[in-house]
Amino acid sequence: MAVTLDAQLLEILACPSPDHAPLRTGSPSDPNADALTCTECGRVFPVRDGIPVLLLDEAGEPGGEDGASADGA
Repeated sequence: MAVTLDAQLLEILACPSPDHAPLRTGSPSDPNADALTCTECGRVFPVRDGIPVLLLDEAGEPGGEDGASADGA
């Protein structure tokens, strides 16, 4: 299922890493994943129950398994 966030919210959300780059919906491997991907570092943040989990500890590393399925949900 694709992430459905308010456009204004998506516009102000940013990666919590020091780069603070904008996020885009989906993951590199699945543009319809329930996740947000940093446009700078490539970390993938899961979206659970419509809420973005913007914690670096919860993010999938670039080139690794995406954070959208890290907890099996």
